[in-house]
Amino acid sequence: MIPRYQRILFWSLFGGILLMSAFLLRGCEQAHKRLAALNNATPIAAPTATSTEDITLYLASDADASITPTTESFALPQAPTLRARTLLEHLLATYSLPASKHPLQSGPAVDDVFLLAPESNKPDKPNQPNKPSSDSSQPNQLAIVNLRGSFVDNHPSGIQVEALTVQSIVGTLHAALPQITGVRFLVDGQPHDTLAGHADLLRTYPAVDTTTHPAPPTETPQQ
Repeated sequence: MIPRYQRILFWSLFGGILLMSAFLLRGCEQAHKRLAALNNATPIAAPTATSTEDITLYLASDADASITPTTESFALPQAPTLRARTLLEHLLATYSLPASKHPLQSGPAVDDVFLLAPESNKPDKPNQPNKPSSDSSQPNQLAIVNLRGSFVDNHPSGIQVEALTVQSIVGTLHAALPQITGVRFLVDGQPHDTLAGHADLLRTYPAVDTTTHPAPPTETPQQ
């Protein structure tokens, strides 16, 4: 015969198991209801298509030392700094394609682009830092193009090839962001003497149309 205390212990344990099972089932139901309510309250937004636009790239050609405006269609962000960075990344990536007339090594080239408002170019206080501007309608902005060190280290060296890269960048920024009136360069966030030994990166380049064409051949006067 089973002792009385063992029967009491057995039924106590059995009752505890039933209570625990009921508690767990109740918790699972409540969690399911909360998840369902959350899903209903935050429906998934429908994807929005990014529209493309016509953009003018100033493409360089080493064969005749020319810069030619070329129109392409692709999507760009609306924020001016992001727009400038994406634009230059696309421009320099074009030069790594097999058919490029100005071959450059592939890989990330632009770390960031900053736009400085006119009043921040010359701060009133000596210790006042320059502040980027996000207003695309404000004229006379200075663009600071921060190039990656890997891009500069692998850029071909030569007066012509370096000048074409700089002119290509300046002309493309001028066409896409007319509020930019000057362009300066940094490399990994620091001033850098030259691009690859020749093109000066310490000066401010005026943001102008940099289209260039080779000079036509001159006729040799007959004797």
